[in-house]
Amino acid sequence: MPASVRGAVKILVTGPFGVGKTTLVGSLSEIAPLRTEEVMTAASEGVDDLDGHSGKTTTTVALDFGRITLNPRLALYLFGTPGQQRFWPLWDDLSRGALGAIALVDLRRAHESFDILGRLEEQRIPFAVAVNTFPDSPSYPEDELRSALDLLPEVPILHCDARDRRAAYDLLIDFVDHLHSTAVLELQR
Repeated sequence: MPASVRGAVKILVTGPFGVGKTTLVGSLSEIAPLRTEEVMTAASEGVDDLDGHSGKTTTTVALDFGRITLNPRLALYLFGTPGQQRFWPLWDDLSRGALGAIALVDLRRAHESFDILGRLEEQRIPFAVAVNTFPDSPSYPEDELRSALDLLPEVPILHCDARDRRAAYDLLIDFVDHLHSTAVLELQR
């Protein structure tokens, strides 16, 4: 990182188990991301629901970390959270000081997102829902999706393919634009 960087902002990337958080952080980061993925063992049987996660053999046990240098003086830090409830004590620490959060959702298992969305609302962290589009994902009109996820009107619903670097950057730009617009509205009140 350039020695001129003096400040940083933090964005949380969160969502349930297997939704694509590690992939999104990796797509966005200009550095090789720090990953704390471990091989899933027999100890996770009966604890982690692997339905709909065929082929998944690893899971994040602490965090993912990536960085984007925005300009010579400012960096953006991306912190990806683990998805399972047993790792939520880490989630509280990771979310502290976050400018906002991108909450990834897999529409094949949208119900798995309720707890994460509720935590974001409870902690009053500004967030956007980012629908990670998988090849076999269903598609719904935005009003149906907003109702099904019980989202407030001010929460944007964005779409991306976390594997696609360009789509990941477009998602991040839209999210930061939302945060900026929200901050401007707050200042005008």
